[in-house]
Amino acid sequence: MALGVARHSLTALALVGCIGGLAMAPRSAHALSIELKGVAADRVDRQRSWAEGALPLPGTPNVAILDERLRQKGVSINAPLLIRIFKAESELEVWKDKQGQMVLFATYPICHWSGMLGPKLREGDKQAPEGFYTVTKRQLYHAGRWPRSLLLNFPNIYDQAEARTGSDILIHGGCTSVGCFAMTNPVSDEVHRLTVAAIDAGQDNVPIHVFPFRMTEENVKSHPSPAWASFWANLKQGYDAFEQTKRVPRVGVCNSRYTFGEAPGAASTGAVEACQTTIATIKDQNDWLDGVTPASPIVRPVRTAAADIPPPMRLGGSVTDSPAEPQSGTLTGAPPPAGSATGAAGVIEPAPNAASEAVPAPPAILCRWALPVCRRTSSLKAIQAARKAARFAIGLRLTILLPRSRAPAEGKQR
Repeated sequence: MALGVARHSLTALALVGCIGGLAMAPRSAHALSIELKGVAADRVDRQRSWAEGALPLPGTPNVAILDERLRQKGVSINAPLLIRIFKAESELEVWKDKQGQMVLFATYPICHWSGMLGPKLREGDKQAPEGFYTVTKRQLYHAGRWPRSLLLNFPNIYDQAEARTGSDILIHGGCTSVGCFAMTNPVSDEVHRLTVAAIDAGQDNVPIHVFPFRMTEENVKSHPSPAWASFWANLKQGYDAFEQTKRVPRVGVCNSRYTFGEAPGAASTGAVEACQTTIATIKDQNDWLDGVTPASPIVRPVRTAAADIPPPMRLGGSVTDSPAEPQSGTLTGAPPPAGSATGAAGVIEPAPNAASEAVPAPPAILCRWALPVCRRTSSLKAIQAARKAARFAIGLRLTILLPRSRAPAEGKQR
């Protein structure tokens, strides 16, 4: 009897699932069409395969026999390497040095990357970057959520000169990403192992070239983009420099463009460096922001028996992503002068006939979050909140532990 009831219950659940699936089918198709707009059409399929445990993904090399594959290619695990990423094709290439020239060692499918074709512009836009980056020993991750991952040096000197912002762009495992490149855990482990071996053998900077697509003439024509045509043409110069010689070029930045020169060797490509013009531009931005008054706390009103202090007002300029609000009133909290009026919110407003004497509004301030002064300003409140929470947690622990510690002592005295 129980078995029959179970069978009927399973049948009912299956019917409900089918009906639910039919009802949701149009909505799912619509969501996929939005997700895949303008990008490679296999990204959601790979995420689905990963979620169902259908690994390795199609086209993945056999990561279980890395040493054998190295022998077949005739390259050493310690040889210098180059990593190239192609977003539209969802592919990551690893090239290894062999007798002074780079040879393609492996091509891995990228399980997922977020955003559209085009560079990353600002923190939180969910875009994966495009450009020429490097990884050093300090950028090798060995712990955390993705214990074997690579941290790209985004924003690099080019991105900083263009006021592009963002952080924590990784090549990591899994198959979910917000601005990173998710490779699945086995592939991420292999790429990490190859990178660590090359750095330990003396390659100080491992170049990582990120392209929107394989930059052949045909692909450039098939991806027209007025917004990024000039930028992509500049990236194509670096792509062609490697394709023609199979030697990793030395990359620099000058006048809002990447420059490419010949490197002395695969292990000596160095970091992406900037010319004096670009360095001066970034320094001017830093100097300008260092001169801006940082955000000040709100002055709280104090009630006294003698007099009422005016309502709170914000002091100093505000360094934010949006233009600063104009200030009004006095900075000393003195009573308003004769002929002036006070608004409903308690903010002092000059009378119409005193407009010429009003305090001028400060200029609009836009903060470039790639610069240290902005990061310090934006994190001040977070640091203060964390310290307050830590003090509260310590006090709470003492409140709980002290009565417990006193109880055994009182028992012994008795």
